Amino acid sequence: MCEDDHGYYSYTELQLNCSHGNKYNKAQAAYVTAPGDVLAQNMTASGQYGRVSASDNVLFVTFTSDEDPSTSAMCMYPLRSINKRLVEIIGACYSHNGIINEKGAVYSPYSSKSEELCSSKNHVNMTLKYPCGAEFLPSPLASKAEFALTSEPPLARKGHMTAVAVAVEMTHAVAFLGTSAGEVLKVHLSAHPEVYGRAPGDVTGEKVNKNLLFDTGLQHLYITTEKKLHEEEGCSRWRDNNTWLWSPNQKCVQIEAFDPPNLSCRKTQQVDIHIPALPTLRPTDWLRCEFGTFVSQGAVGNEDGKLHVTCALPDPGGIPPTTQQQDYVSVPVKVVVNDNIEVTSGEYHFYNCAATVRKNQNTPCIACVTSEWRCQWNAQDHSCSDESDAAGGEFIVKTQQAGSCPQFESPEPLLIPVGFPIPISFQGRNLDLYQRDDQRFSIGTHLMKDTELTVIREQGSKFKFNGYEFSYDKQQEVNVSFHIIDRGTERMVDSTLTVSLYNCSVNREDCSLCKNAASQYECVWCSSSRSCVYRELCPSHQPAQCPPPEITDIFPRFGPLNGRISVTIRGSNMGIKSDDVRKITVAGVDCLQQKERYSVSTSVVCEIGPARRAPPSDLPFEPSLSGAVEVEVEGEGGRTGTSKIFFTYRDPMPSFVHPGKGPAAGGTLITINGTHLDTATKDDVSVSVGGVPCEVIKFGSEISCKTGKYRGQKVPAERLTVAVKYGTNTTKEIPSAYQYAENPKITDFKPKSSFLCGGRRIVVVGSGFDLIQRATMEVLSANDEFSQNTAPVQFVQQYVSKNDTVLQFLSPTVNCCVDSTALRSVLWLDDEMEELKGFDYHPDPSFDLLLKNVITETSIIIVHGRGFSKAMTAKEAQAFVGVSSCPVNILQDDKLILEAPSSQPSSGSKRQRRDATNDLLDLVVKFGHGEWKVGSVYYAQSKDIPLEIIIPSVIIPMLFFIAISVYCYRRKSQQAEREYEKVKHQLENLEESVRDRCKKEFTDLMIEMEDHTSDLSEARIPFLDYKTYTDRNFFLPTKDGSDDTMITGKIKIPEARKAIVAQALNQFSNLLNSKPFLINFIRTLESRPDFNARARGYFASLLTVALHGKLEYYTDIMRTLLLELMDEHVQNKNPKLMLRRSETVVERMLCNWMSICIYQFLRDTAGEPLYKLFKALKHQVEKGPVDAKMKKAKYTLNDTGLLGDNVEYSVLTLQVLVHGEGPDVTPVKVLSCDSITQVKEKIIDQVYRNLPYSQRPEVESVALEWRPGSTGQILSDLDLTSQKEGRWKRLNTLAHYNVRDNATLVLSRVLHSQSFHQHQDNYEEKNALLEDDHTFHLVRPADEMDEGKSKRGSMKDKSMTKAITEIYLTRLLSVKGTLQQFVDDFFRSVLCSGAVVPPAVKYFFDFLDDQAERHDNVDEETLHIWKTNSLPLRFWVNILRNPQFIVDVHVTEVVDASLHVVAQTFMDACTKTEHKLSRESPSNKLLYAKEISTYKKMVDDYYKGIREMVPISDQDMNTHLAEVSRQHTHELNTELALHQLYQYASKYYDVIIKSLDEDPAAQNKQLTLRLQQIAAALENKVTDL
Repeated sequence: MCEDDHGYYSYTELQLNCSHGNKYNKAQAAYVTAPGDVLAQNMTASGQYGRVSASDNVLFVTFTSDEDPSTSAMCMYPLRSINKRLVEIIGACYSHNGIINEKGAVYSPYSSKSEELCSSKNHVNMTLKYPCGAEFLPSPLASKAEFALTSEPPLARKGHMTAVAVAVEMTHAVAFLGTSAGEVLKVHLSAHPEVYGRAPGDVTGEKVNKNLLFDTGLQHLYITTEKKLHEEEGCSRWRDNNTWLWSPNQKCVQIEAFDPPNLSCRKTQQVDIHIPALPTLRPTDWLRCEFGTFVSQGAVGNEDGKLHVTCALPDPGGIPPTTQQQDYVSVPVKVVVNDNIEVTSGEYHFYNCAATVRKNQNTPCIACVTSEWRCQWNAQDHSCSDESDAAGGEFIVKTQQAGSCPQFESPEPLLIPVGFPIPISFQGRNLDLYQRDDQRFSIGTHLMKDTELTVIREQGSKFKFNGYEFSYDKQQEVNVSFHIIDRGTERMVDSTLTVSLYNCSVNREDCSLCKNAASQYECVWCSSSRSCVYRELCPSHQPAQCPPPEITDIFPRFGPLNGRISVTIRGSNMGIKSDDVRKITVAGVDCLQQKERYSVSTSVVCEIGPARRAPPSDLPFEPSLSGAVEVEVEGEGGRTGTSKIFFTYRDPMPSFVHPGKGPAAGGTLITINGTHLDTATKDDVSVSVGGVPCEVIKFGSEISCKTGKYRGQKVPAERLTVAVKYGTNTTKEIPSAYQYAENPKITDFKPKSSFLCGGRRIVVVGSGFDLIQRATMEVLSANDEFSQNTAPVQFVQQYVSKNDTVLQFLSPTVNCCVDSTALRSVLWLDDEMEELKGFDYHPDPSFDLLLKNVITETSIIIVHGRGFSKAMTAKEAQAFVGVSSCPVNILQDDKLILEAPSSQPSSGSKRQRRDATNDLLDLVVKFGHGEWKVGSVYYAQSKDIPLEIIIPSVIIPMLFFIAISVYCYRRKSQQAEREYEKVKHQLENLEESVRDRCKKEFTDLMIEMEDHTSDLSEARIPFLDYKTYTDRNFFLPTKDGSDDTMITGKIKIPEARKAIVAQALNQFSNLLNSKPFLINFIRTLESRPDFNARARGYFASLLTVALHGKLEYYTDIMRTLLLELMDEHVQNKNPKLMLRRSETVVERMLCNWMSICIYQFLRDTAGEPLYKLFKALKHQVEKGPVDAKMKKAKYTLNDTGLLGDNVEYSVLTLQVLVHGEGPDVTPVKVLSCDSITQVKEKIIDQVYRNLPYSQRPEVESVALEWRPGSTGQILSDLDLTSQKEGRWKRLNTLAHYNVRDNATLVLSRVLHSQSFHQHQDNYEEKNALLEDDHTFHLVRPADEMDEGKSKRGSMKDKSMTKAITEIYLTRLLSVKGTLQQFVDDFFRSVLCSGAVVPPAVKYFFDFLDDQAERHDNVDEETLHIWKTNSLPLRFWVNILRNPQFIVDVHVTEVVDASLHVVAQTFMDACTKTEHKLSRESPSNKLLYAKEISTYKKMVDDYYKGIREMVPISDQDMNTHLAEVSRQHTHELNTELALHQLYQYASKYYDVIIKSLDEDPAAQNKQLTLRLQQIAAALENKVTDL
């Protein structure tokens, strides 16, 4: 839209799609900035954005998805692309009737006549000539969805991204993405964007607001959540090279190489560490290298542009020893800057050549010279050492010259049998290096144990030894390596002699297996020993063929009558190959061999046929279903083996299935019972339920299987047949044995959150849970950006209890993930998975240090922290003081209120660790599986309990008065003595009763306020809209109140004159926007004696509304008038009186200006504690009796409104049914002494608690009916049953009607208002109620007759009555103590400069500071008074006394009296004057005497904190004011305000004209003429103009 387009002609909408399917369709936050070189190149290369340069602006937007609410994404849109698409849309409307590519591309978002929008004139370049479209576009445009600008998301992830800000550093773009979990992710926007870091949020998990703000130097990022502002510090070295994690070219700072790459542990020197991406060091930086515990200074060098760090290596004595089986030691290396910044790390190897021989002691020389280190072998010394050019000679074998080592090699033969010595010959090489003629060698190996045999030297380099009779039976074949020792020196000579040792008998237990051995082993079956041995070890005859087969086992031993199952026959000598088996019979039935399953000699598998049929009945024998197994193998005449174990044919008979019902999803484990079920094997058996396979889990005398998923359409299905199939030819069925029922359904679950520590009881509600057998709750974690584990992690918890409708779990403990939003919770019901959508895990709460660790008799402990209420309630939480449990009464997000045991717990508990001196007890809080020790507490001794909770100035006079009275009357009569004892007893219990009352009522109030608090968290505070807020603040205090024209909006203007009047008022508005006219106008009016203070305030309010569209101009006028007022007071030497009252127009303008500028602060910050204070006060007042006539209450803060009589009452809970709104009843707590009107008010408050007060029915518009029996009774304050006491009539109460606890009442609307007596039955009743009687509620005022009696009464009665009344003053203490927290919270929200301070407050206080410096006689106290008069007394006291000015509530007289006390306390706190209190001081002043000093300090700190804040420039303030004007001016009736303002111009017309004529500035601008023209138009005057 064009900036100056007031007609909205150029308004055009363009839809932005994130992904081609527009999966991410809800925009959350946006940010516009240039992309930088790297991102611009990547965007251009991708092809989807067109050409993008580094200086082009790009719109970055985060989206969430309706399709998949658990995910979110970020998309990018170059503004050039957006503008191009908008030009296409507008151009199509200019020239092509809104058509692009033969499709309609345009519609009107605010009109149904879209087809008439566009033109068909084919003009070219219309969008360039007429970009704002005033002549051609009659209404706003919007593009259709198919012409949306689409971008693919470069980043999509689990969880919600709620904020975005982008900065360009070192040509790279970095996105900061706020999440709903309170974190800010740092994303490098490369070709493949990656999350490289995160700024953790609060443990409370408050979502990050859409506003992420950088400071001007891009050094800090300001993160806003719902309640807090966080500051994330940037990197001060951001301009240095190689500082960023991904710079340069996404290379991390790591060690590329060492020079030298390794070093002998016997040497020391320097090492160069090559680090290509080493950050730039400043002159003040220092660098060091750490090699394990050794530290050396490092120096940075540059060789051919490559950076390296040079460090000294440790001395040999400082290198750790080489471990066993290793020839080197690794030492950790760290490169550290400035003693605390680890730049990179790695490992450096120190090698030990002497240790290389450990790798193979049979070949010491070869192991030495072939190692990865630079080692050489000294044949003369038989040692391995570091390579040295100085060491030479023919006995030195250099590195990597293994062929030069003295060694023995090439053994022959390579196969050696066990138990028979075979001579072995081999070759020797390079033996002349030993330079000895009498060389003698011996040979050995570990299998020869300690035996060493002599090596015989043959001719040349040939050697041999005569063999050894080895013994080995662990496996068929093993490699044996020989070592050779030089007998002259007893040193090892390298030997590579390795042969294979084999044992014929291992795994060849029978003849067939023996004959199956490979021929090179020369194994034979020896008949005498019945074993397989080496040929030379069998002296007896070797048979040509093996013995007959021997059968040792058959499996299975039972089969179905129809056969066709596999039988495995195990034994020995059953041939060498499958073809050796000629025939197999099982119980006389041929069995077909399955050759592919044959195992040499030991196992044959065959498939049996059906059992033999029964012969004709006339044959003499019966067939047998049982018999032996026979196997015949190849051989002379055939060799046959017969089993001693019999195989039996039998008929399995399944008969019963349990359970008989399960869910259609399958997964039910059913058990089949019957006879002979364990026929065949598990592999032969298959089960199906109605044709659906059932996986066999267990097979035996019972068969268990798991049902599959039902494929039928009808659920629940008919009872289905369960079929058990044995092999391929036998099927047994159980008809109508199993039914598939409906799957279990989950309808709800609660609670819907858990801490990561788990252990919270989750109740799942639904149906069909009796059908399931296994239920688990699992938490699945998606891969986290920072997790090294790529496989998803799951956490499982079995159910705790189960019935058909309820499942209970304890939430699993999760200990894997930083991002709790990436967790997904599911339920497994047998094999069916149900996702618990909406179940969230929150980070574990944090606890602050315990502020107060002494437990007094009040036994209340307050624990502070964060994040308590995210996933816990007071009923679930547990707390322990030592061994004893203490109830959690209140659980708020940042506070726990515990009731500690009244007496100190005993010692000896596992939970309790006590200090011997202070008797300290651990205070432990437990949330589910999470357990936190939050501090230690101790019990105060009774002698230490102070009496300070009783206000001395109330108690001491009372004690003195009662003591004197009782002393005097005790001398006169015994009655006085009894009265004295009574009062004395009352005083003894006074302290305890006040303390207990405070404790009990505070706890009760907090418990009952929890519902309100939970409502507040869901944004249910009934804030007034801006129009109503300004009406009530500006015009309600006027004499007309709610009937004021500005509030009603009613004004009579003839229809024919409306256009003229509107035009004239517009001219009048322009005239008011002329500063000379407006200043003159205001001065002229204020000079008139009949323009009183009320008129000035009303005029200022009208002016505020009229100029709301230009608040910056309004502020300028106000500043000008304030400067004049300030100069006037300073010159009159009474500057402290300035702004004390609203007697001038500018003072009222200031009040209105503050109201406008603080509106948003009220909604965001101060409104909630004010609303809580009001609700708590109202709740506390209505908790006790309230006299509806005298407007006095039992519980109040105002002593003049204290109900001095002890009224008997009880608390009733009524079940209220609202007529016409369904059968649901609402429980409402009332008092038996409440009047019927009071009962109605409480019922309306509870029934319509979710509605603002203005939308609730009025008390007069509803009737209350009680139906104790068959007939109903209308309850009212007065009727014929009302009690009379003389001339006085008592209002009816619930006790009067005898309404009991839990009674049901019906609330109904009356169609029209009618007086009460119109409901009566006859004329006499009407006359009886119309009598001029006095009425009272709880306390009857004293009339003339009572006063006469009182005068005749004794002085004793009067004094006792006064004494007892004074005792009731302690209720003020009780109410004050109960409400203290709410009062403190409101004061903190208003007087906390550490939180968000409205810009207007900072701006105006700076203005006052500047003016104070300008005037010499304005001291600090005067400045304090100015600030106090301008904000706390002018605005906050007004809001505190009138909560209805910001929230939609009704403030009763009784609540108003208590609010007045709090407001007076606020006023006292803002003054510099010290209040001297005495016994005569009002009780209201004494109540908060102790807190006043604290509040005064809060005010001083508030003013000081604002002064120290960063100044707000005029430009910034004007920008803020312009935004307020833009947001709200359209809500106000500025035309009506102008009309009312003109009434003042009309009333003082002549005086104003005269004043303008005398003003040169007004003459220059012809202001007189303009006013005359306006008057002519508005008053329909005919003038000479």
